[in-house]
Amino acid sequence: MKLIIVALVCLLLAGMWLQDADAKSMHVSSSNCCFITVKRKISLKRIQCYKNISSTCSYKNRLILKLTGGLEACVFQKESWVQAYLKKINLCQ
Repeated sequence: MKLIIVALVCLLLAGMWLQDADAKSMHVSSSNCCFITVKRKISLKRIQCYKNISSTCSYKNRLILKLTGGLEACVFQKESWVQAYLKKINLCQ
């Protein structure tokens, strides 16, 4: 009986860890590369500043937008709405 409880707890913890790891993969990594790109227009009110991706990233022509609440989003630099926003927001420092 104890072995079954231990096995169930291990499965539960493994499931929680995998879910957490998958959620983190949606965010911008600390190396400033973009892997998943937002295709929908983001409200200008939510954007604090932008930064360029690292030159070592395999995906080019993308920017990282720093959003309110500590979130970040990757966007295609050539999108018309992104180009319009770049005239209104500053580069992150």
